[in-house]
Amino acid sequence: MINYNVFPDCKTRKDIINSICEKYSFIKHSFAGKSVCGRYIDVLHIGNTKNRVLYCGGFHGSEYLTILALLKFFEECAFSMKNDTPLGGYNIGNFLKIRGLTIIPCVNPDGAEIALHGSGSAMKYKSLVEKVSDNTRKWQANARGVDINHNFNAGWSELKKRELSLNINGPSPTRFGGNFPESEPETKMLTRLCRNINFERAVAFHSQGREIYCSFGNNTPSLSFRLASAFSQVSGYNISNPEEIATGGGFKDWFIEEFKRPALTVEMGLGENPLPLSDFEDEYKILQNILCLGVVF
Repeated sequence: MINYNVFPDCKTRKDIINSICEKYSFIKHSFAGKSVCGRYIDVLHIGNTKNRVLYCGGFHGSEYLTILALLKFFEECAFSMKNDTPLGGYNIGNFLKIRGLTIIPCVNPDGAEIALHGSGSAMKYKSLVEKVSDNTRKWQANARGVDINHNFNAGWSELKKRELSLNINGPSPTRFGGNFPESEPETKMLTRLCRNINFERAVAFHSQGREIYCSFGNNTPSLSFRLASAFSQVSGYNISNPEEIATGGGFKDWFIEEFKRPALTVEMGLGENPLPLSDFEDEYKILQNILCLGVVF
């Protein structure tokens, strides 16, 4: 298996993805679009192409442990499918023949590069990043200072009012939802993909808190709550509600409102972002239970 105790910048992700694809020819690898700075956004798929689950990570730059978690789980699925071996107590290969898995390991590649390597990674937006942040290690937004998980068209207007009440009115390291919904190419990429592929359910991975969010508005399907309960039981994560400034505008919110199908947000790990790389293996052992269950439940 690949060593995942590494910082998942663009070069490392490319190396990991290429290595996985070389070992497992049945994997499908494509690109869903490009970021503000022109970085490609990878999509990996394994298993059934008609019935699919979607896992997404790396929405926020400093939450890069979620990128590693999805890539590691995807490789484990491929290994288990090829060798007919169990994963997390399940014959995951059999389940993947029924319900395939699509992952977008890093929705916001520019944000991850900024958090890992500093303002120069924002290219022509370098001066903007430097103007609004003196600590890019905690950077969450994309290169234009828009928080991707505040940019989806679900309760966006109400969220914008809450942002303004906190004096968040322009590009920022976090929590600025843009000037209108889907203003950012990263957001458009994800909504376009979901409209083109009939995903049964979607899970967004963030950090931190060891929490699960599963509802939004009046259209939340009952399966969202049942999935959250199952996830909680196998992981010890708490089922919670996000704080008010993080309610609305998110991918999970949009997926529920748009399709009336289950979507959840899973907050990996405990502490302060960015979580240290040394936390990864222990946190992944817990998260693997959720990752498996999202496919087999």
